[in-house]
Amino acid sequence: MAARRAKIPATKYPVERFTLDNGLRVVLTPDRSAPVIGVAVVYDVGIRSEPEGRTGFAHLFEHLMFQGSENLEKLAHFRHVQGAGGTFNGSTHLDYTDYFETLPSNALERALFLEADRMRGPRLTEENLRNQVDVVKEEIRVNVLNRPYGGFPWLTLPPVMFDTFPNAHDGYGSFGDLESATVADAADFFRRYYASGNAVLAVSGDIDVAEATELIERHFGDVPARPAPERPDFAEPDLVAERRASYTDKLAPLPAVAGAWRVPDPVTDFVGYLPYVVLAEVLTDGDASRLVERLVQRDRSVTSLGGYLGFMGDPFDVRDPTALLLQAHLPPGGDVDKVLRTIDEELDRLATDGLTEGELARTQARMATHLLRDTDAVLGRALRMAVLEQQRGEPGLLNELPRLVGEVTEEQVRAAAATLRPERRASIEVIAGGAR
Repeated sequence: MAARRAKIPATKYPVERFTLDNGLRVVLTPDRSAPVIGVAVVYDVGIRSEPEGRTGFAHLFEHLMFQGSENLEKLAHFRHVQGAGGTFNGSTHLDYTDYFETLPSNALERALFLEADRMRGPRLTEENLRNQVDVVKEEIRVNVLNRPYGGFPWLTLPPVMFDTFPNAHDGYGSFGDLESATVADAADFFRRYYASGNAVLAVSGDIDVAEATELIERHFGDVPARPAPERPDFAEPDLVAERRASYTDKLAPLPAVAGAWRVPDPVTDFVGYLPYVVLAEVLTDGDASRLVERLVQRDRSVTSLGGYLGFMGDPFDVRDPTALLLQAHLPPGGDVDKVLRTIDEELDRLATDGLTEGELARTQARMATHLLRDTDAVLGRALRMAVLEQQRGEPGLLNELPRLVGEVTEEQVRAAAATLRPERRASIEVIAGGAR
């Protein structure tokens, strides 16, 4: 008997789209239920865009965008946002970099001015560059070098799975590459990638569409027009033989392992991709999931387990090539080979025997809940719509995602599981060097 699917309705957030003469794409999604707004600017540049010899540059440049701009001194962005009762941040991903604010709705023009000013040009000085190189190096020390399992697996697994520099290199960057960066490099990076034609602005929340449109045209309309650069093809062939690697983490108290399999293109083959998103949750989401029940509860061969799409855990914010990842921490003396064999057994069992009654519907309902929660806040909605516009030209897909997840069938999930063969897997093992 076929597994019952969850019946999940679509959301109905309104979407208004237009493009300024300078190429900036704009997405507005009004919601007058609370006097708050989310503003997000997404640039089509990320870790995969970095040139060889400049590892970590996309993330370094994100830091530089907060060090003053054409008409604002250093730290002014912080003062103006926080002075209005707002919060702000930015983040660097494989395929994009975003900058965002949450503010009271009466501070909309302030947020638009701030983002437009740094789109015209950040303050790229030797002092700012050297200062931020030091900040990024300290971030690497804290998050990677001096932390157990630092960079596992998002930095350590790609070089096992991929062969080309854009897909395989360390997105945090080497100290040597960061220290050799110049102001001229930063200026060239800005001219190439931080063009109005390479960006999307999204505003969500308590806005009047006509008023917001007028303010956007006022502040962004005179940003100099520069076209988006041609995006390289980052495609790589799939694996035909298993790849494995290991390293000793001197701080890790327990062994760990992560495995990954390539999945269909998230943009051009979205229908083929979605079953893998559901499959990852069937396998690992909650105590009743397949692998948690088997590996954690029954066999006790791992102490924790997780699964997700995309090396940075962003299933709907990533382009091809990407992967489904499973990662686990093992008890002292744990057997990594046994864990991988058990995963293979469970994948074979799912592909052959199918899902149990209620298993798919339960998983889809949880996924829909997470999707709805993530976009309930105005900033989450603005960020998701900005990326969907950037990568797909379809911000309204946000409304359809919960329903589309609920329409994935058991047959599709079983077929996806059947493709996760050992010969298509790349895995990285962490040998515990911090155990006593």
